[in-house]
Amino acid sequence: MSVWYTLREWEKLPCGDGVGEIPHRHAAQLATLAESSLFAGKSGGGVLNHGWRALGARDVVGILATKECTLEILPKISVASVGNVAVENAEIRKRLVHMLAVALDMRIDVGAFTDIQWQQQTLLEILVRIFCDKLTAAVRNGMPRRYIDDTGDLRVLRGTLDTVRQFTRHAANPSRLSCRFDSLSEDIVLNQIMKATVLHLARLTRSSDNQQRLRELAFVYADVTEIRSSDLKWNSIVLDRTNSRWRELLNLAQLFLSNRFQTTTQGTGQGTALLFGMNELFEEYIGRMIVRAAAGGDATVTLQGGRRFCLTSVDDGAQLFQTKPDILVRRGSAITHVIDTKWKRISAKMSDPKRGVSQSDVYQMMAYGQLYRTPRLTLLYPHHAGLADGEGIHERHRISGHETILETATIDVARGAGMVDRLRVLLSS
Repeated sequence: MSVWYTLREWEKLPCGDGVGEIPHRHAAQLATLAESSLFAGKSGGGVLNHGWRALGARDVVGILATKECTLEILPKISVASVGNVAVENAEIRKRLVHMLAVALDMRIDVGAFTDIQWQQQTLLEILVRIFCDKLTAAVRNGMPRRYIDDTGDLRVLRGTLDTVRQFTRHAANPSRLSCRFDSLSEDIVLNQIMKATVLHLARLTRSSDNQQRLRELAFVYADVTEIRSSDLKWNSIVLDRTNSRWRELLNLAQLFLSNRFQTTTQGTGQGTALLFGMNELFEEYIGRMIVRAAAGGDATVTLQGGRRFCLTSVDDGAQLFQTKPDILVRRGSAITHVIDTKWKRISAKMSDPKRGVSQSDVYQMMAYGQLYRTPRLTLLYPHHAGLADGEGIHERHRISGHETILETATIDVARGAGMVDRLRVLLSS
């Protein structure tokens, strides 16, 4: 039976054979698996810090699963402290699933799970359950089908006659006709992706309920061709009014099978990983929520836009060092606000006048102010309980020699209610 461990970002799990410790064997297996991830970096330590005394998490969250154990890494979201780690972790899973739902443009009812399920299931099992429920509901309304080119040797003519094949293969047997025709088929790319996801998750899940759901879905897709994940033709899918209801499932499949938001799934001999960086997820989540906050007003929001260059060659006009601000806010043709998200914890002013803001981040924002000629720049961080003041703008500084204002602000992702309204207040401050 697989053992389940849970860590939060930047926390450590002591290694050993005692209560609350992880055996050295399990720590080594997880560390080896983590080294195969896209997040591992050149040193191989981009996911976990593995030492003899402890196994530590970094800023990558998700699941690492070997045959003997599973490690769940949760983001360090400041939920209310109730003195019960299982309850607090359940609240973090809810917030994380909500952020993923927004980033993946999905509707997920977190209330569909009981409090016990949030406490007793890992993030992976919850996501697998969501996928199974959504796919089951979709196939009940009918699997998508399309007409594809088909051929066959038939007794009666169907479609058009393949004359070359007819007079070479059946010249001596005119009772068979070589036909070309359109056939309405379920064996299309969209269904092949769904089948690949079902089979992939069946190898991942440890939950008997999820295994049963996936077996039932595998039976539904029995006649669809099994395609390796690396060979799936994602770019050939066209979503229109006939199949738009599959958009959410396609986004979930990308989460499990491809590199969506730098998510990576590894099916190596050491085990399987489902990992994603909180920097990318926080950026996508906040960006989409700010788009909602600006809807209906006089501002327009662009995510990952701008694309202006820092340098232009005097000799040949070649441009270098392209910029890509997280969020650009325009009013009319003017860029009035540039927001850059940072999944870091800023410190209280009393302990650090700079509040932990890095010099490189300030330089980056100064470059944005110069290139985009905007009067307002904001570094936006997640709020946490260690800050004496509430979420919102904490510091405002004028860039020396300019009128541009650089702000340091936080937003509380642990508070799900009213996020759009709270971001609207931030935009209008």
